[in-house]
Amino acid sequence: MTTQTPTSPAYILNLSCPDRTGIVHAVSGFLLERGANIEEAAQYNDHDTGLFFMRVRFACGDHSETALREELKGFAAGFGMNLQLHAAAQPMKTVILVSKEGHCLNDLLFRWKSGLLSIDVRAIISNHRDFYQLAASYNVPFHHLPMTAATKPQVEARQLEIIEAEGAELVVLARYMQILSNDLCRNLAGRAINIHHSFLPSFKGAKPYYQAHDRGVKLIGATAHYVTADLDEGPIIEQDVARADHTDTVEDLTARGRDTESQVLARAVKWHSEHRVLLNGHRTVVFR
Repeated sequence: MTTQTPTSPAYILNLSCPDRTGIVHAVSGFLLERGANIEEAAQYNDHDTGLFFMRVRFACGDHSETALREELKGFAAGFGMNLQLHAAAQPMKTVILVSKEGHCLNDLLFRWKSGLLSIDVRAIISNHRDFYQLAASYNVPFHHLPMTAATKPQVEARQLEIIEAEGAELVVLARYMQILSNDLCRNLAGRAINIHHSFLPSFKGAKPYYQAHDRGVKLIGATAHYVTADLDEGPIIEQDVARADHTDTVEDLTARGRDTESQVLARAVKWHSEHRVLLNGHRTVVFR
């Protein structure tokens, strides 16, 4: 009988496939046969699409990661599975993009250094110089890449070069106020998260909270979603709202909105970095 030790490496297995009977039994049996111990498991059957989703965290000291990956290929083929295996202890290499509003950036950096996020911030890219000192205080390389309409293709090519050189598995748009081109969106598909104000759908432009105050809104909020070529229409990971009333000033709404944006983005980054988010077409399955 195999006994797991405290030093047995932990893995996270994510999978999706057409739903059928026996999937959970088969996954559990596959892991049992390899001496693995399941530490956490979650599943979801989407009756609308007929798809099955599962996330399993397990410890296994009898097989190497390479061996597990190879054996999982044959297992997945029998079920038509889309399957990923991740080393649980490996923090996710991350690049953050930001413009002139730093509340989300500052929050992410603090949570990262406090050990609250399983990420490794490899670089910060900005079209402004405002946060180079903040980046330096966390010992993170800061890349100032100013952008104009004429230079956008060259700047985006440099951004992608930095992202790939750092091996980034996650790109966070922490209030980065530039619209990504369709090509860059495709290159970052499934690994770029954006944050923006929500529940203010009629208020477009740079000062949505001024417009919200003028209209007397009673709810403000934020949405974190994956980046797609369709502006602000990617699969949603997390949302939240805060109440507002007639006594709130523009400054009150802005401050509350920034807090909400920071918290929503942090939760989305946390869940993504822990491999808890699975894509389900235009939606997501989030195993919190």
